[in-house]
Amino acid sequence: MRTFNRRSFLRHSSTFAATAASLHLTSGARAQSPNGKFTIAFIGPGGMGTYHLKTFVQNDQVDIAYVCDVDQNRLAAAVKNVEASGRKAPKAVGDLRRVLEDKSVDAVIIATPDHWHAPAAILACDAGKHVYVEKPGSHNIREGRLMIEAARRTKRVVQVGTQTRSSAHMAAATEKVRSGAIGEVLACRVWNSQLRRNVGKAQPSTPPAHLDFDTWIGPAPMVPYKSTLLHGIWRWQFAFGSGDMGNDGVHDLDVGLWGLDVGFRHPDRIAALGGKYFFDDDQQFPDTQTCVFEWNLAGGKKKQLIYEQRIWAPYVQEGYENGDAWYGTKGYVIGGKESGWQMFEAKNKPVASGKGSPDLPAHHRNFLDCIKTGARPNADVEIHHYSASLCHLGNIATRLGRTLNFDSAKEQFIGDPEANALVRREYRKEGHWSVPRGV
Repeated sequence: MRTFNRRSFLRHSSTFAATAASLHLTSGARAQSPNGKFTIAFIGPGGMGTYHLKTFVQNDQVDIAYVCDVDQNRLAAAVKNVEASGRKAPKAVGDLRRVLEDKSVDAVIIATPDHWHAPAAILACDAGKHVYVEKPGSHNIREGRLMIEAARRTKRVVQVGTQTRSSAHMAAATEKVRSGAIGEVLACRVWNSQLRRNVGKAQPSTPPAHLDFDTWIGPAPMVPYKSTLLHGIWRWQFAFGSGDMGNDGVHDLDVGLWGLDVGFRHPDRIAALGGKYFFDDDQQFPDTQTCVFEWNLAGGKKKQLIYEQRIWAPYVQEGYENGDAWYGTKGYVIGGKESGWQMFEAKNKPVASGKGSPDLPAHHRNFLDCIKTGARPNADVEIHHYSASLCHLGNIATRLGRTLNFDSAKEQFIGDPEANALVRREYRKEGHWSVPRGV
């Protein structure tokens, strides 16, 4: 996870500690703990979940009641992280249902593998919990729609972990783009350019004793355990992840879509080329990918977004390892969430700029503020659905290798049963308690 590294955590944690005391969480849709604090639980506290945990322990307006993980080693580490902050040890459980059945829990932080995001979030909403869920919010387009329905049905706040939505520097950049400062914006380019590692190849083996592999699989089709599934490597498998497009790419796609300002609608046409050009390993998703999305808007207007991915590239492109560029009729804005942005008029004349980096504490604050006020969060599940769906649409078009036409209202491909089969996913044949209704 490159968008919030250890340096970023240390840089922002002091800011969060200073501002946390200004949060007065005295109201909300659910009753609070007797001491007036919000009671939260962490589901999947390893990986990015560790950063969330280490940030929230600095907030004296929340109580951490549970940590939940199917890996006993990660579970023990999470308990130690809470205790190291001077807090009481939380309850440690391996089944998220134990968390959801506790009526004292107000909100959950979900940082599981992708295939668990939507099922866990929907279950949490139906149990009356507010939800902060890591990106991509969904594993597939259908589950994204079910998440929106669950949030609205239960009136829960659902914030997705695309923290750039709460970062001041890119809010300023997208405001420049949307304000008309560079004229009419017709196109956006997004790139994900970095060097990933070869994950190797592995044969099926016995799961380690500290891992509840059956629960880890959860709603997905059962497969044999392999060492190239855990931890984090699952993201390169069709059944469990969304490739790097849904891992790092979704952050930059989300920012690009924010500036492009096409409204709550999917692209009408998607074309893509790509595959495994570099890695020879167990990854299934492309390491090289170019996707083009086109929107047909009112009055015959069109807009385009181009996504480029090279996860074997050990260099910085145009000053930004991962970035966005918006092209208008009077200029362009180019930037990257990790550092800042620049605006140019015609003939590349620089006219404005801004600096900054992703602000995870601000994203947490926005989540808590919305629980107390009932407002929609910066990365509300519905906003995020259209960004995550670009990942799903682009991956589908890359797998099928042809141009696809999409009906945004029906969330179905037009005249393409093979593509429509990928709008949803397969679930465990024997069923599982986490499989969402309506899939």
